[in-house]
Amino acid sequence: MAAAAPEAAAGEPSPAAAEGYNRVWIPDNEEVWQSAEITKNYKAGDRFLHVQLEDGTELNYPVDPAALPPLRNPDILVGENDLTALSYLHEPAVLHNLKVRFVESKLIYTYSGIILVAINPYKQLPIYGDAIIHAYSGQNMGDMDPHIFAVAEEAYKQMARNNKNQSIIVSGESGAGKTVSARYTMRYFATVSKSSSNAHVEDKVLASNPITEAVGNAKTTRNDNSSRFGKYTEISFDQRYQIIGANMRTYLLEKSRVVFQSENERNYHIFYQLCASAVQPEFKHLKLGSAEEFNYTRMGGCTEIEGVDDRENMVETQKTFGLLGLKADFQMDVFKMLAAILHLGNVGITAVGDDRSSINKHLNIFCELLDLNCDKMAQWLCHRKIITTSETVIKPMTRTQAVNARDALAKKIYSHLFDFIVERINQALQFPGKQHTFIGVLDIYGFETFDVNSFEQFCINYANEKLQQQFNLHVFKLEQEEYMKEDIPWTLIDFYDNQPVIDLIEAKMGILELLDEECLLPHGTDENWLQKLYNNFVNKNALFEKPRMSNTSFIIQHFADKVEYKCEGFLEKNRDTVHEVLIEILKESKFHLCANFFQDNPESVSPFSSTISIKSARPVIKSPNKQLRMTVGNKVLHKRFRSSLSLLMMTLNATTPHYVRCIKPNDEKLPFEFDSKRVAQQLRACGVLETIRISAQSYPSRWTYIEFFSRYSILMTQQELSLNDKKQICKIVLQRLIQDHNQYQFGRTKIFFRAGQVAYLEKLRSDKLRHACIMIQKSVRGWLQRKKFLRIKQAAILIQQYFRGQQAITARNLKETWAAITIQKYCRGYLVRRLCQLIHVAAVTIQAYTRGFLARKKYRKVQPFKNFISVTGNSYWCIRKTRDKAMIPNTLSFAFQQLQKKIEEQVRDTSHTLFSLYIKLDPWHGGCTTSAMFFLPFFNRVLESHFQSQKEVYEKEIEGLNFKVEHLSQDINHLQKLFREENDINDGIRLEVSRLTSENLVRSKCGKGKYVFVTYLAIYLLVTVCLCLTAEAHAPALSKEYVGMMEYKKEDEDRIIQNLILDLKPRGVVVNMIPGLPAHILFMCVRYADYLNDADMLKSFMNVTIDGIKQVVKEHSEDFEMLSFWLSNTYYFLNCLKQYSGEEEFMKGNTPRQNKNCLKHFDLSEYRQILSDLAIRIYHQFIIVMENNIQPMIVPGMLEYESLQGISGLKPTGFRKRSSSIDDTDTYTMTSILQQLSYFYSTMCQNGLDSELLKQAVKQLFFLIGAITLNSLFLRKDMCSCRKGMQIRCNISFLEEWLKDKNLQNSSAKETLEPLSQAAWLLQVKKITDDDAKEICEHCTSLSTVQIVKILNSYTPIDDFEKRVTPSFVRKVQVRATNIIYHIQATSYYLHALDMHVFLACFFAVFPLPEGVH
Repeated sequence: MAAAAPEAAAGEPSPAAAEGYNRVWIPDNEEVWQSAEITKNYKAGDRFLHVQLEDGTELNYPVDPAALPPLRNPDILVGENDLTALSYLHEPAVLHNLKVRFVESKLIYTYSGIILVAINPYKQLPIYGDAIIHAYSGQNMGDMDPHIFAVAEEAYKQMARNNKNQSIIVSGESGAGKTVSARYTMRYFATVSKSSSNAHVEDKVLASNPITEAVGNAKTTRNDNSSRFGKYTEISFDQRYQIIGANMRTYLLEKSRVVFQSENERNYHIFYQLCASAVQPEFKHLKLGSAEEFNYTRMGGCTEIEGVDDRENMVETQKTFGLLGLKADFQMDVFKMLAAILHLGNVGITAVGDDRSSINKHLNIFCELLDLNCDKMAQWLCHRKIITTSETVIKPMTRTQAVNARDALAKKIYSHLFDFIVERINQALQFPGKQHTFIGVLDIYGFETFDVNSFEQFCINYANEKLQQQFNLHVFKLEQEEYMKEDIPWTLIDFYDNQPVIDLIEAKMGILELLDEECLLPHGTDENWLQKLYNNFVNKNALFEKPRMSNTSFIIQHFADKVEYKCEGFLEKNRDTVHEVLIEILKESKFHLCANFFQDNPESVSPFSSTISIKSARPVIKSPNKQLRMTVGNKVLHKRFRSSLSLLMMTLNATTPHYVRCIKPNDEKLPFEFDSKRVAQQLRACGVLETIRISAQSYPSRWTYIEFFSRYSILMTQQELSLNDKKQICKIVLQRLIQDHNQYQFGRTKIFFRAGQVAYLEKLRSDKLRHACIMIQKSVRGWLQRKKFLRIKQAAILIQQYFRGQQAITARNLKETWAAITIQKYCRGYLVRRLCQLIHVAAVTIQAYTRGFLARKKYRKVQPFKNFISVTGNSYWCIRKTRDKAMIPNTLSFAFQQLQKKIEEQVRDTSHTLFSLYIKLDPWHGGCTTSAMFFLPFFNRVLESHFQSQKEVYEKEIEGLNFKVEHLSQDINHLQKLFREENDINDGIRLEVSRLTSENLVRSKCGKGKYVFVTYLAIYLLVTVCLCLTAEAHAPALSKEYVGMMEYKKEDEDRIIQNLILDLKPRGVVVNMIPGLPAHILFMCVRYADYLNDADMLKSFMNVTIDGIKQVVKEHSEDFEMLSFWLSNTYYFLNCLKQYSGEEEFMKGNTPRQNKNCLKHFDLSEYRQILSDLAIRIYHQFIIVMENNIQPMIVPGMLEYESLQGISGLKPTGFRKRSSSIDDTDTYTMTSILQQLSYFYSTMCQNGLDSELLKQAVKQLFFLIGAITLNSLFLRKDMCSCRKGMQIRCNISFLEEWLKDKNLQNSSAKETLEPLSQAAWLLQVKKITDDDAKEICEHCTSLSTVQIVKILNSYTPIDDFEKRVTPSFVRKVQVRATNIIYHIQATSYYLHALDMHVFLACFFAVFPLPEGVH
């Protein structure tokens, strides 16, 4: 019996659950936790657990009966998208799941309830392109694989649905990827909510990132681009949820980095970018050099970052400044301030005695750049002014004091510059309208603990305590909402409350208040403050400790870990002071930017009242205390930070928060390397394990009834399955399988399970399947053995048969048999030869005499038939001649053909009869004379009677045929008369149409005297005449020859366009009968203008025609039928202009008559180009409308819908979607897609769209279907299974059948589905051996290496019987595939994710119109 999990106290699995699972987790010094298998049954009270490690080591592990090792989850649950879906929830399970996903599957994102855990891969991944953004847009959280875009989409969707502000909180320690994650969320919002205006607000919002990173990020030992400040960016949206602006708040900039960097660290990026650009002409006046020449940039001993070009980054920084509207003069002012700081750091201060100091000449450049009084600055950097009630004393400072004063001034200047840049960015991002909602993105430092922790770490950890408290309350609230929604009894869950730690820090007489008190004292020191902490909290507060081996530190028990803080520097950093006299010198600067920084009441340039920024220094009220008058400043630093933090917490509490926890996998920055110790430490610090602990205390696993029924129907009996209510079936089955009803709860839509119950159900399911497999194997093996036995038995019988026969055969028997055969052969031959000779003599004799007799008779009897055949042939010739001359209708032609056929048959029958008689008599020729004379009279009588009867029959038939010929001649004359009457009618129609044409427009009065264009009937008659008059029939000449033109006047153009383009409906009767009707009539008008040689008239008509088409397309930009109709007509019109242009390249397929009707006077090549561009625009909009209509159906129909019933391709995961993630989409199937495609096809055919354009449109749709399906497959790990591959291939076959049914096999649409087909094949094929790897590389030629590896890494077994793809096999495939050069065109646009908005090449080929059209 295996050990039970210690965490099962909240939800102990049943004993049966523990029996099948004998794998546990035991602590390990290197890997934190190590998997082990129990080798001996554990009995209650045993002190040791006999286990075997994965490397085969046997171990007797000491255990405490009250706290047994945690159980390991079944393999089928490993690699889940959501950590809370695991059956056993504890630290080792979480750590192992993250490791499997990160190392083996190369997946960096994982959900943990409402948290997105993001592990830094230290490698660029192709998962952030626009195609990925569009794939996640509109999807519910949990439908796709975990991703930062999924969190951003969830926030955007909730904002739009609930009209409530949202916040995305991105936290983590330095180097975990916070900045990049925050940048991608902002990029997502900018992409999915693009404004229709030309202000490019989205680009400005994104442009703020490079600037803030340049002035606020630096290289540290943990991260090459570490944010040294906190940032909260509010992205504002209007009522249409499009970005209209943004606002940024910053928190706790690390000012000390300006003057000090640890080893192998750098100052802020902007300094190095400026030094790298020092040789540029525009920076010459700054008198800069390389970064090694300045103290403030070389202190860390690292001035360059591998793979980073500071010069290029400087160009990018300047570009983004310009994009925000910050012009070159502003940029130069900023660069001048930065250069002054660098030169200030190079100011050398030397000691003059023990209590004096002096400054060298390097101060001049600093004063020159800031336009300061150099003498005053030199004096007051080395002296300080002490003001008392009676006098003012100037006292020299020591070198150390002077250096501190210089560094304090540099930090103050940079702090003001940083705030100024942020304010100008906010000003550039301000918006004139009213903010409807906003989404805030918080990029803030996570919990930090170093070897030496100072005031900065204290403030950071204090902020994280506040954020953790808010997070705990929010998680608790969501849990309560979920229980209430499902009508589950709510029981109070105990969770960690860090309010005591917050009280220790910020309460009355807490750490911060004692720090303020010490700062106010004249001689306050860090040591005195620390002693007060010892006196107040040691042995009085369990969260505060005094280190045993140190008297300069104190320890605080934070929610994540214990942290030891060094008290050195706390007071000075909290005071944040600069000598007053130095501030006065800066106020007097003639450099306006510097002077404005230090004014008493500087004007804030930020339009946002909510902006929190550090204010400039102000003089304090005079005090008799000389020490307090030495310096000026705001209220102490921690109070400013605390005020900003309080405002931030108010903002977060007023919004719906979303959490992203960034994890640093290792300290060496190695790609996809997982350090379990470091990750476990961060998981504890960021609150992920606390979320797991809260979930584990209640019902962590939650499955819908449909998921439960689909997964565990195998455990149900036939009687249970006979019920119709699936919900009731699930309840009955659970009550039978799990006896303890406290282990689960039935909600309205879900079943809630305690920890371990899903693992127990999986064990039961696995046992049932294993038993079924054994039964199948038993039956199959038995059948194979029986079949083998029968084959052996049959072979034995056959061998026995031949063996026994061989024994029965002797030599004497063989000789006797051979002798008998020989005698029979000769005897039979003799008899046959004798009989043959007798027959031959008789036959020859009869033939000789009979042939002579028949020859004479034949000559006398055949003569009448020769005459008959001659007469018949003449009649047949006459009939043919008569038919050729007359215009016989189809019915008469058929009668003639029947008559002709009958005559020919009669002739053939007569000849055949004669020949048959001849053949019958032929065998009798050559016989003996006596036989011939005996039969001769009989033959004469037979022949005479036969010929006489035949003669009478043929004479009667000839009379009947002559009568029919006369009757047909009469019918021909009657039909010719009817033809002449029909021609007379056509002549009347032609004359009437000519009259209508001469009058230009047939007008009929309307209600208000308005004239309308020709009715549809008149148009139909007009075009009918156009078609008839081009025929080559012999008709009487008209009074006016038709030339295919439509006469009109210039003032009629507007009415023509209005009625023929703007008001014309695609579903008109005439329009459906004649595709391209408007285009043909327009071209007839063009020909008339060309006939008149009127350039103004032609130009005006072409312009109003093009404008009319543009207008109707714009007004109906979402109407598929209208776009299809005008795409077809624009294409026809363009073809007419090309075919009748007179240019040889377009006239190759014309007839001589069509060439005669070409345009004579004008070259319309310019208008042809305009029409071609217009046709392409219509085509693109036409494709977009089709894509928008079919896109929502693709993923549900192609991926989620199970075409093969009974083969489920999904494994329920129990993922707990947020309550606001409502699945409001319609249910689409594969049939929905096929019906939509058929609608598109029928509409295009009805509107007469050219076949080539139709094929291109279908190809574009199939490309979209393949692209979206393949993208979703890449981004949905739950879809990557063998069974899902079968479903996809089945759905592809439906699409191929549709192409075949519509006769579109040659449209190349099928080829666009090839990557998807290969991906489906890849899911089904075996993935174990080297031969399998070779086959995969040879077959998947339309997939890139990245795509193949992605599918292999995402492959998810549905059952325990399937195996995951091993990392070694993936590496084999990757190496093989990389060495293969693909020559398939599809590979060029099938990258990691397919861009669904790619327009395939569209060609508007010229096709010759039929001659009857024009």
